[in-house]
Amino acid sequence: MPEQTKPQKSGTTGEGGPTATSAANEGDGAYINGPTLPKTSKVVLVMDLVESVRLMAQDESGVVARWHGFTKKAAKLIPRHRGRIVKSLGDGLLAEFDHAREAVQVATALHKMIQPANQGRAQDQQLWLRVGINATPVYVDNIDIYGSGVNLAARLASLAGPGETIASAGVRDQLTDGLDADVEDMGECYLKHVEEPVRAYRVGPPGPRPVLVPEKEFNTPLQPTIAVIPFTSRSSEPEQFAIGELIADGVIGVLSKMREGRVISRLSSTALRGRASSSAAASYLGAAYCLSGSYVAMGVRGNAKLICNVELSDTKTNHILWADRFNATVGDLFEDHSALAHELSQRVAASVFNHQVDKITLQPLPSLESYSLMLGGISMMHHASAADFDRSRVVLEHLCERHRNKAEPRAWLAKWHVLRFVRGVAANRKKDAEHAMNEVKRALDINPDSSLALAMKGHVECQLLGDLDAAEISLGRALQVNSNDALAWLFKSVVSTETKQFSTALSECGKADRLSPIDPLRYLFDLIHSSALLASGNPTDSIQIAERSLRLNCHQPPTLRVLLTAQVEAEQIDAARLTLKRLLREVPGLTVNKYLSSGNPMARTRLQCAGALRRLGLPEH
Repeated sequence: MPEQTKPQKSGTTGEGGPTATSAANEGDGAYINGPTLPKTSKVVLVMDLVESVRLMAQDESGVVARWHGFTKKAAKLIPRHRGRIVKSLGDGLLAEFDHAREAVQVATALHKMIQPANQGRAQDQQLWLRVGINATPVYVDNIDIYGSGVNLAARLASLAGPGETIASAGVRDQLTDGLDADVEDMGECYLKHVEEPVRAYRVGPPGPRPVLVPEKEFNTPLQPTIAVIPFTSRSSEPEQFAIGELIADGVIGVLSKMREGRVISRLSSTALRGRASSSAAASYLGAAYCLSGSYVAMGVRGNAKLICNVELSDTKTNHILWADRFNATVGDLFEDHSALAHELSQRVAASVFNHQVDKITLQPLPSLESYSLMLGGISMMHHASAADFDRSRVVLEHLCERHRNKAEPRAWLAKWHVLRFVRGVAANRKKDAEHAMNEVKRALDINPDSSLALAMKGHVECQLLGDLDAAEISLGRALQVNSNDALAWLFKSVVSTETKQFSTALSECGKADRLSPIDPLRYLFDLIHSSALLASGNPTDSIQIAERSLRLNCHQPPTLRVLLTAQVEAEQIDAARLTLKRLLREVPGLTVNKYLSSGNPMARTRLQCAGALRRLGLPEH
């Protein structure tokens, strides 16, 4: 460096020469003010070994030997495609190319090249690569390449499933689809430490366990579609043929009231009756699930005994999710509220929800259908497990990112914040109320006429803010938008209970029940109904409904509190003490003060329960 450009040093020796400190500072200055590296456009490829830590833990020497043999071949392959290996990353490598075509060719070859190392090995011992490719300006020297585009290539690699290559839009623009490679649009993806979403493309076929869902599948509905195929008679008698249609009609009528699902009309599904594969036929109609079965009737007309064999299947996999046998009478099918249709519908709804929760626990979120995320998030939110509850927030937030123009995920996320406080997970009601209201406002910004978002707004105002007037207005607006919104009627009954309009509250509970007879949150419907009965001075019926709610969800503290309060009011003190023990298993360390602070402390039902807790001897603090 020329003398005039050197930084001035303050340290000197006794003879005027530079001290060691001065020399060190000069070195620092040279490092900080070194020559500017040339900037050029490159295609950056980042490759790494999937689950390398787990593989090394299983068989370190064996994996190292196989990986070393593979990287030696890769080191010869890359230069043949006019690429340069910048550096080895231990369990991966970084390479640069001048054009995307060469980078993609190398990625494809690398995936094929590693397969011989897996021959004869168990699935959990196989080596799989994931590759990220980004076309970007970078700074280059003889040792390394630098720039945010390099980091982005690594982030893209994290979106690739085993055996997959994920590329940026810049790479896509340099390729001829179908000629250079098959390219599939995976949509906008949100990457860690990257503020704006990045458009990602899968180059080549999907691997055995894809991480991303293609963009075209982001338009999947938030509710799964169910096809009910008219049941098949095991008898050849003509008069029995219509029974199968009656069963399907009854189930379709009940399932159609379920907010969280859509049902194919009977006019469409009846054409599929009697086919060898009802599930495959239902898939033709766009249904995710298919309910089918057979029956035999024995006896005389309306009094004839009916035996039904029923199964629910996943149309995508053709797997049977649930099967059972039911006994009924033919006369039941002519009733306005058929017991068989109701029971079948309940079992279908429960099986569909449970199936979605199972999928969420076994598959990465980006690979799931939107309705899986919605149903699973709602269901897990109401589980007793803290892990499931926390997971539900992750699921709903992921769905919010995927469907930024949908209000429903935001509305359910608001409900999550209400439950978070009610469950006692958080101690700051004001903070949870702010989070919940923010989600509700964002939902209403997306869709001002969302009855679900308006209902959730009223729920937040009632439960967390204690503003009954505001809650009444929000719930009234929800019912103006959709007078058949069961949750709006249910939450409105809570407000009516708090304002001592007990007959109105019970009437509103009844409307909610009729509008959603097989709601997956049936335990919540029964909980609120039980609470309204208790507040109206009917503890005996309140106990009955609360116990029914606990049969559906036995770990819910709010239901246990209502039950023990009703038991105290009915002078069933011994039973109330047993219920209190159950409550304390769910909420260890509960005190009267903690309970009062977990919601609106002046709420009528809360004060009533606090009195019961005191009578049972629960400490105040």
